[in-house]
Formats: sequence, structure tokens, C-alpha cells
Amino acid sequence: MAESPIQFGILGCADIARKVSRAITLAPNATLYAVGSRSLEKATRFAAANGFPPSAKIYGSYEAVLDDPDVDAVYVPLPTSLHLKWAVLAAEKKKHVLLEKPVALNVAELDQILEACESNGVQFMDGTMWMHHPRTAKMKEFLSDPQRFGQLKSVQSCFTFLAASDFHENNIRVKPDLDALGVLGDTGWYCIRAILFVADYELPKSVRALPGPVLNKTGVLKSCGASLIWEDGKVATFTCSFEANLTMSLTAVGTKGTLQVQDFVIPFKEDRAAFSAGIESWFNELVTGWRTMPSEHVVTTDLPQEALMVREFSGLVADIKRNGSKPEQKWPTLSRKTQLVLDAVKASIERGLEPVEV
Repeated sequence: MAESPIQFGILGCADIARKVSRAITLAPNATLYAVGSRSLEKATRFAAANGFPPSAKIYGSYEAVLDDPDVDAVYVPLPTSLHLKWAVLAAEKKKHVLLEKPVALNVAELDQILEACESNGVQFMDGTMWMHHPRTAKMKEFLSDPQRFGQLKSVQSCFTFLAASDFHENNIRVKPDLDALGVLGDTGWYCIRAILFVADYELPKSVRALPGPVLNKTGVLKSCGASLIWEDGKVATFTCSFEANLTMSLTAVGTKGTLQVQDFVIPFKEDRAAFSAGIESWFNELVTGWRTMPSEHVVTTDLPQEALMVREFSGLVADIKRNGSKPEQKWPTLSRKTQLVLDAVKASIERGLEPVEV
């Protein structure tokens, strides 16, 4: 007999929750079970518009979702300032937590969330979707190959998009009381995670914000960047912005090879994604071109990366629920390392671009 799917409750009706609702529907081991909003009418509209089954529970509060004994796990897409309260409460109610990024306003808050999850035996995972695409594993194979990539020397990541005027006025990501980290917590989170991914999650020794961070009139970051330095001399830089054309690029340079990705956060196509690998690249004899061209590697997938995220999370939850397994510690560890670097960048900006040890 097929095992029953993990039953998800969603706290809130944020735009990103539409994408994750679809992902839960697509994942073979998960199902949309409940949604809660501060407005029952809003929750009802959200469920009707996002493929919830007729049997789904519709609640007029977040608490009601957490109090439902049949909810196995919750997806929390609330503003970052609300993560501490609701993620901790979810864990205390024995609900497994899929938490939207940025996971917290700072690492002190995140530690409280992770402690609640650990002490209650529930799985924690953040919503960094690209981590679950099969391309990511293929890129790791290349980066880990001493013959093809060699020793890592530098990384550059960039995630920018040109936000409309309404976004700059009304989006929660520019409101100091809702998402005080601004662009650093939004697109910067992806850039930092990508750098750590390439560096095999070794934390840098220090971080220094780049000159020219841009803040809005309420003091929330709209554009910034930073450089990261490791003990062994490797370096990384990233830029993130709400004020530049859509770009999602990642470049990693080793002693023997170079990895380049143009769409590392959201692939150009849902069912396939590519990266280029240059190996021992060099010029031709007259230096009029390249002797060895980078090769393109295309990785296909039957499910979009967000559904693969839900599938992996649900598999971990099922293992805990049915087999008494311990929660997987990889995911909270990666979230915490990302948050540590993010906190250091923020501190460097606040200290006039001083270097900050991680």
C-alpha cells in the first residue's frame, strides 16, 4: 500500500506561496492540506486560486493551522520579522518547518528557531530552491574534480532585478518593520549561498562590504555587495540589487577549470538547466581566439526545482514520522552559515565598510 503523503499547512498568502503551493501539488509525497491567513476570506480566495483540493482546511488565523493535529509540516512565507515567532511556535506544535529565506533577521534569532526545531525533533529547511535542482549536484561534481577544476581561487555571484516603482513603495522587502534586511536578505541570500556552495561551505575568515551601498528613505538596503576572504587566499565577491537588470550569474575559477552559470537561482527553462565548464582554457597560436572552448552541460529534470525541494523535505519528514529518524542536520547548518555571512556583510555596511570577521 502506498504511504500517505506529508500534509502541508501554509501560513499566509504571500506571492511566493503560490509557487510553493504548486510545488507541493507536483511533489509525489506531499499534499496541500491547509492554509491560514489573518483573513478567512483571503485564505479562501488563495486556496481556490492555487489548486487546493476541496477537502483542504481553510483557516482565518495562523494559530488554527498549527493547532490542526493532521498538519505534518508548515511552509512559512511570512515577512522575516515574523519568522522567529511563528517558526518557533510551529516547532513547539511538532510541525516540521519549511521556512522562506531569509530565515531570520540575524543569527541570534535563527539559533532560537533551530533550537526549537531540534528540541522538538522536527525537520528544518530553508526555501533556497536551486539547491535541489539536479544541475547543482552536477556542478558540485565538476567543482570537486581536482583534474578538471583544480583548486578554487575565486568566486563571483550576482543577483539583481529592476524593481518597479510600486515595489519600492509597497513591497514588504523594502519595509523596515517587515523585512529590514532588504535586498541583502532577498537576492543577497542567494549570492552568499552560491559562494558557500562553491567553497564547499567553508566559512570565510572575513567579509567587507563594497563601496556604494544604496538605502531607501527608511534605511533599507536596495543595492549592495561584499568581498569575502579565506585563510588560504581564495576570494569571492557578490553584488545584489533591486535597481539593475535581471541577472543571476555565478562564476567559479579554479587552477584548472572555470564554472559559469547564467541562471543559477531560477533556470531559464523549468525542465532543463545548463552550466559551462572551461578546462585548461588557452588562446590559439596567434591569440586571435581560444584554442579550447568551454563545454555546455545540460541537465534535465521531470520536476521543477521547487517541487524537488518539497519532495526532499517531505522525504525527511516521512522518515522522522514513520521510522523515528533524527532530523537531517545538513539543512539547518547551511542556513546558519549563510546567515552568519549575511550578518557580517550587514555589520560591515553599518560600520562604514570595515572588514568584519565571520
